[in-house]
Amino acid sequence: MSGSTKTRMIRAYNRMAAPMLFLSGFFQSPPENYHNTEEVEIDIVRSDEDISIAVHDLSTGYRMNSDDIYMNKGFKPPVHKEAYAINSHDLLKRMAGENPFQDTRFQANLITRIYSGMTKIERKIRRSLELQSSQVLQTGIVTLTDMAGEALYTLDYKPKATHFPTAGTSWETATGEEKMADLTALGEVVRNDGLSNPDQLIFGITAFENFISDADVKDRLDTRRIELGGVAPETRGEGATFQGWIRLGNYRYEMWTYDGRYKDPVSGDKLSYIATGNIILRDSKGRMDATYGSIPNIGKLLGAQRTSLVPSLPGRFSNTSGGMDLFTNAWLSADGEQLWAGIGARPLMIPTAIDTYGCLDTQLT
Repeated sequence: MSGSTKTRMIRAYNRMAAPMLFLSGFFQSPPENYHNTEEVEIDIVRSDEDISIAVHDLSTGYRMNSDDIYMNKGFKPPVHKEAYAINSHDLLKRMAGENPFQDTRFQANLITRIYSGMTKIERKIRRSLELQSSQVLQTGIVTLTDMAGEALYTLDYKPKATHFPTAGTSWETATGEEKMADLTALGEVVRNDGLSNPDQLIFGITAFENFISDADVKDRLDTRRIELGGVAPETRGEGATFQGWIRLGNYRYEMWTYDGRYKDPVSGDKLSYIATGNIILRDSKGRMDATYGSIPNIGKLLGAQRTSLVPSLPGRFSNTSGGMDLFTNAWLSADGEQLWAGIGARPLMIPTAIDTYGCLDTQLT
């Protein structure tokens, strides 16, 4: 019974956490990065900053040069497959924001529930991409675990250990000169190995506070772009804040802070993608690749009837500009009263120019 009181239903509030995509945005995904193979390979050509050596005189023969040496690397992407169920009884229930006194349109209700579930899963997969990216940039090793903490997928890109140093003195007690020397030293390592100028610093929150609180650091800040006594922040990236510029050694760095976070599947705690005491130093032009492998479906290849259960649902969602490739599936229970919808992806974040970045652990206690 509705009673004598009138009620107005206003627009529903949907608190769905949007994934932060700042780090994964560094990885390019042109069309050739989408593949139908189990593995993906890259040929990497390396050369150094050699100079030409003069010969004794014109009668001396030519100095011989060898062809560029290249290395072939192959990687196997991890697999993500997530599903959710919709029961016939669910179609009788009111969805958020619906008028409780309006008859349910079963087919529209079903399609809405399918796409709502897909959106939630896509966001989970995007957070996994961001986690992959954060691991690549902070350690050079990707480790994906299950809810018990067991490693289900591990890939070591084998970066140089010198690109992932630990500060000699914890930044909680180090002087400003020591902090700047730590970053300057890492910048030189990246420049020498990566053959390009580093220009970007991405701070964990505590590392940034420890950095800018020092008087020596404040004296070095580019006052034309930063207001001393309080950094003038500007939000630009996906969840990141641009904090200004600083010159260290021969290089001028953008300073960013990033506090994007995810729910740890083991502890259930919210963790930051960048450890609070870490600082990523990189050349923003260094090439990073996001690759996406296909997930074949035999039923669709054979044209089975069950693959057309939801005609409005594409079998594949590819987005080269946004960096994503999702494959959908749907199947029914034997009695036809329960539908399962599944989404899969095979994404891999590759540090192609692996020598163009590093990460400093400021050794916080």
